[in-house]
Amino acid sequence: MDSKVADIIQMISGFVWGPYLLIPLLLATGLYLTLILKGLQFRKLWYSLWLGLVVRKEKDAEGDISHFQALMTALAATVGTGNIVGVATAIALGGPGALFWMWVTGLVGMATKFSEALLSVKYRSVDSRQEQAGGPMYYLANGIPWKGVGHTMGILFALFAAVAAFGIGNMVQSNSVAAALDDSFGIPVWLSGVLIAMAAATVILGGIKSIGRFTGFFVPIMIIAYLLGSGIILILNIERVPDAIRWIVKGALSGTAATGGFAGATLSQTIRFGVARGIFSNESGLGSAGIAAAAAQTREPVRQALVSMTQTFIDTIVVCSFTGLVIIVTGAWESGLNGAPLAQLAFREGLHGTWGGWMVSISLSLFAFSTILGWCYYGEKSVEFLLGERVIIPYRVIYVAAVYFGSLRSLEFVWSLSDVMNGLMALPNLVGLLLLSGVIARETSLYFRSQQERNW
Repeated sequence: MDSKVADIIQMISGFVWGPYLLIPLLLATGLYLTLILKGLQFRKLWYSLWLGLVVRKEKDAEGDISHFQALMTALAATVGTGNIVGVATAIALGGPGALFWMWVTGLVGMATKFSEALLSVKYRSVDSRQEQAGGPMYYLANGIPWKGVGHTMGILFALFAAVAAFGIGNMVQSNSVAAALDDSFGIPVWLSGVLIAMAAATVILGGIKSIGRFTGFFVPIMIIAYLLGSGIILILNIERVPDAIRWIVKGALSGTAATGGFAGATLSQTIRFGVARGIFSNESGLGSAGIAAAAAQTREPVRQALVSMTQTFIDTIVVCSFTGLVIIVTGAWESGLNGAPLAQLAFREGLHGTWGGWMVSISLSLFAFSTILGWCYYGEKSVEFLLGERVIIPYRVIYVAAVYFGSLRSLEFVWSLSDVMNGLMALPNLVGLLLLSGVIARETSLYFRSQQERNW
């Protein structure tokens, strides 16, 4: 029975992420938003980084957490197994060229992420607990003028997001961590599941303010430590980096022939796995990060949107690139391995010892833990939209329990389930972004025009 269910989910995943549905819609939406925003993600990148990482917050503005905490909460949710296991899986199945398509997804996805955050702040509201409530379900329900259509789309998004939280934000994370800790340290998977669930519960029960404080401290340290370790490997193998870039570009345009233990990949496979894993990692187009953006203390939707789009840049263009380059320059991608074992092999080869594999296991555990925290908030705001505030505490309890059960499932089953859920929640969100693109362009133009007037 379990095998039949896994086969069905795998088939659905192949359709949703095939060449005729979600991949072209994601890329087309990102390209369209890039055009109407006149390449905003390239023109305003440094300004956006300055707002999020230096300015950090607006005084006396409505919201639950600062710009910086909203960014770190969103990064906590995205910088997870996708940045290690997801990149490794993309390269194992699609070849080095898959990393190129992850870059493309990230660059156009910055415009998508900007748009999601802008609308989430613009159409947010305050619930009875005096907390901000926003995200795609709210801008779909309140922004689309057609009677009943927007509300139905909002319900669909919230339903898919609430379920997706158990995949992308929960079971995938605990599953990958349990496998990595078992491989590196011999820790039983059930014990890993119990420990992660207990640690998550201590933060989750405090709500978004508790999550924001924790991620604001924890996430920057986690990312910097991982980049330092990866950077050492790239420096030690600096002479191989130009060849790695050539492999990436060549594979992105023509696929990759079989070599070593690598079975080979067609161009369609390269694009599919690069885009799918890129979206899994940075979540641009899914709409999830808009839920965190809506909690930010800000008066200007565009201001938080600029901060939010840097999440995609940091996640995909920076962190995923470091992982991918390590896997390629060490030659580990030709081993025939997949997922966490492939990443562990690459770091063992790069750092010349078993402690390289330990670094992957520890980083994976920290990344996954942060993702579990961020996605619990996304899930609970979705069920709050659907069923009201009374279900938040039961949802948190069930969510924590799923951390344990996810650690026991097979990798293929959990990844396929996550791909399906991601696709289902992306569909209404992308349609909504296209329908509200005029609002996005108008709000952005007004903001920068007012900025210019203040500087005169």
